[in-house]
Amino acid sequence: MSKAKKSAKKSPAKRKKSSASRTEIRITGFGGQGVVLSGHILGRACAIEAGQHSTMIQSFGPEARGSACSSTLVVSDSEVLYPYIHRPDIFVVMSSEGYEKYRDELKQDGVLIYESDLVKPTFKEGQRAFGVPSTRIAESLGRAIVQNIVMVGFVTGVTDLVPREAMRKAVEHSVPPGTEELNLAAFDKGLEFADQLLSQPQVDVQQPDLEEVTA
Repeated sequence: MSKAKKSAKKSPAKRKKSSASRTEIRITGFGGQGVVLSGHILGRACAIEAGQHSTMIQSFGPEARGSACSSTLVVSDSEVLYPYIHRPDIFVVMSSEGYEKYRDELKQDGVLIYESDLVKPTFKEGQRAFGVPSTRIAESLGRAIVQNIVMVGFVTGVTDLVPREAMRKAVEHSVPPGTEELNLAAFDKGLEFADQLLSQPQVDVQQPDLEEVTA
C-alpha cells in the first residue's frame, strides 16, 4: 500500500484570473431541487455582497418539477456584456440526468462539483472534482429541501468565488422569511463538509465521515 505524502493536501479550486476576469458557471439538477435559487444566491453574493458583476439565465425541461433544469451564471470583475456561457469553468451537478446532459461542456481544466449520492461522474484528466452527499446532510437537518443550500455552502468552501461571509449574507437575504435559521445551518454544514474534504491528503479519495458532519 502506497503512503500518502504529508504535504499533499487538497486545495480549493481557485478562480482563474484572465484579462476579462470572467468565470462561467452552470448549475443543473431536476425541478424541485432548488437549482434556480442556488443560482440566484451565487449571483447575489457576487454582485451585491462582493461588489462584482453577474448575470443569470435559467432553463427548464418540459415539466417544471422532476425534469432537468439548469441555471447559468457569468461572474466578472467588469460589466458582463455577453450573458451566455460557452464552456463553464465550474459545473455544479445535483442529478445524474443533468450530468449526462451537460458534462461535455465543462472546460478541460474546469471544476466539477457534484451530489455524490446521485451523480457518478467520469473523471477526466485536468479537471478537479469535489463530491458532497448534500441530500443526506439536508435530511440530517430534518428537511431534504435544503440540500441546495448545503450545496451552496460546499461550493463556497471548495472555490474562492466569493468570500464566505458574502455568500452567507446572500443565503440569509434570499430564502423565504422564517427559514433563515434552517438554511444558514444547511449552508454551514456544506462549508464544514468542504473544509473536512480539503483537509485530507490529495491522494486519499475517501470522503469525510458523514456522521462527523451531521453530528
